[in-house]
Amino acid sequence: MALENTHYGHREISRMLAGCRSIFFIGIGGISMSALAQLSKNLGYTVGGSDRSENPQVKALREAGIPVHASHDAANVARYDAVVYTVAIGADNPEYIAAQKSGKPLLSRSDYLGYLMISYLHRIGVAGMHGKTTCTAMCAQIFLEAADPTVMCGAELPILGNDTCRISRSREHFVFEACEYMDSFLDFNPTLALILNIGLDHVDYFKSMEQIRTSFLRFAERTGENGCVLYNADDEECERALADFGGKKVTFSLGGHADFCARNITYGDGETSFDFCRGECRLARIKLHVFGRHNVYNALAAASAATLCGLDADRIASALASFTGARRRMEFRGRVGGASVYDDYAHHPDEIRATLSGAKEMGYKRVLCAYQPHTYSRTAGLFEDFAGAFGDADRVYFADIYAAREQNVYGVSSALLSEAVGERAQYCGSFSSVADAIRRDAREGDLVIVMGAGDIYKVFELLGV
Repeated sequence: MALENTHYGHREISRMLAGCRSIFFIGIGGISMSALAQLSKNLGYTVGGSDRSENPQVKALREAGIPVHASHDAANVARYDAVVYTVAIGADNPEYIAAQKSGKPLLSRSDYLGYLMISYLHRIGVAGMHGKTTCTAMCAQIFLEAADPTVMCGAELPILGNDTCRISRSREHFVFEACEYMDSFLDFNPTLALILNIGLDHVDYFKSMEQIRTSFLRFAERTGENGCVLYNADDEECERALADFGGKKVTFSLGGHADFCARNITYGDGETSFDFCRGECRLARIKLHVFGRHNVYNALAAASAATLCGLDADRIASALASFTGARRRMEFRGRVGGASVYDDYAHHPDEIRATLSGAKEMGYKRVLCAYQPHTYSRTAGLFEDFAGAFGDADRVYFADIYAAREQNVYGVSSALLSEAVGERAQYCGSFSSVADAIRRDAREGDLVIVMGAGDIYKVFELLGV
């Protein structure tokens, strides 16, 4: 069972950490946790941590002089003044228990992040059920073109040297991805809350759309009386959630009825472009080298956020023209049997539809998709949506469900999902079977997308790309 977040808030945490000189991170190898460890070291803390995974983040931390224990042991936390934990660990974690017993300040990841960001003037939090990593990456690209931001993203970014974070000496701009899972984003303190979309997901935590709408409204309210919320006016759930928001609201839309709009959208010749408009005023022509309507939304949202922070439209357009994507977001990996092979993180029906729709626009003869469902609860709770999400794929190969933190108490399986998708689908189960199916079917002119949020990336090693 995962732990819950603490909700002390930045003022209480400031009091708790007064006099603390060292911080231990339980689960330091996570994307966000590793970034927090680096930021804390930059602020002058002595930092250490533990993680059972030997991943690139752990390697980078060790190279930066941050000790990382390969196992969880109560003795590891003894010499540290405070402890930060990820909610992915269990309540039986020996380091967590030791910190509790010792009376050390014990903080969840999101609560600590909310505390750290408060010293920045402009705090841009990118939220939404889908697209927030790509939009955060676009914001990073823009702000790096025109400013000196601190950035915390949920994926490795080429512009950051394939790191997930950038730490600035400036305290002007903090761009961060605001995850809604377990209401983590309610511990953050944005001055600009950017909301891309709202929908049903994380059904192991969110039990209804009403609960989700309430959470996003509360996130918007975190901006305070001098902040604002920037949201997608084309998304009906955004409109519902924010109907009672009493603060400053700014909207963006592809339909021309918002404060910021994308007009004259064109696709083709290896790029997507649109007129970036504020009201009736055209600010710039934006050209993208990433595909799909969903990426027009992401770019429009990022450009709107940057404009609200005072950045110049021409520099915004220049930055977005250089954007090549985030890791595992339609990332080109190589060729198999003459087919182009891409890696994508999509793991929700809406994300799958958006990715495959964008893939259709790329001009390939066929789109082949290898997919690994992520968690039993999501697969069961959204089963019919998943079954209908692969309409733009000519072939779909299903790997077994990635369990993450769960047990299969739902009676769901990838075999059942493959059957529901129909004749275009094949249940493969193992990654080796997925790789064999791709090698068998892929040919010149095809696009192959290996998709999922679990460990399906291991297929690339089997394919040799």
